[in-house]
Amino acid sequence: MSQQLSHLKRVRTIADYQFGRGAGDILFPDNVEFKFSTTKRIRQILLDNERIATVRANDGMLTLSIKGAGKIHGFIKYPGQRVVVNSDAAPFVAKGKTAFSRHVVSIDPQIRAGQEVFVVDENDRLLATGKTVLCALEMQAFKKGTAVEVRSGIETKDKPDSD
Repeated sequence: MSQQLSHLKRVRTIADYQFGRGAGDILFPDNVEFKFSTTKRIRQILLDNERIATVRANDGMLTLSIKGAGKIHGFIKYPGQRVVVNSDAAPFVAKGKTAFSRHVVSIDPQIRAGQEVFVVDENDRLLATGKTVLCALEMQAFKKGTAVEVRSGIETKDKPDSD
């Protein structure tokens, strides 16, 4: 098996685990390219010279760019992996601003703190991708504080991964 195929199998397996069976094939077509860390580990996955995902060094999970999120947003059925914000917050979140608990109107009940999620509006339009700070129950119970640390919004360039 070639290196490319081995790397492809690895990132597809991670995506299937993280986002559901079949997500890896949708997210990572055969022509993706890999960027490696200085320790020769997969760091970024690119499609047409644009980042679609990064393998987090601390836990080996994927963080998605807005392009990557867009590729699997339709594949993961509503309300899966989603934090829904109200119309007041939607324009700010789309610009890459933090999603706060008070703006959350509904949420996938399976969501845990530290999970990669889609932030969507009430019509399931993808606004942003980011990492949850709270679990689903806490987001619904709290009226203050950060719900999702937004990594990139549909109206922003991708921020470099901080984790």
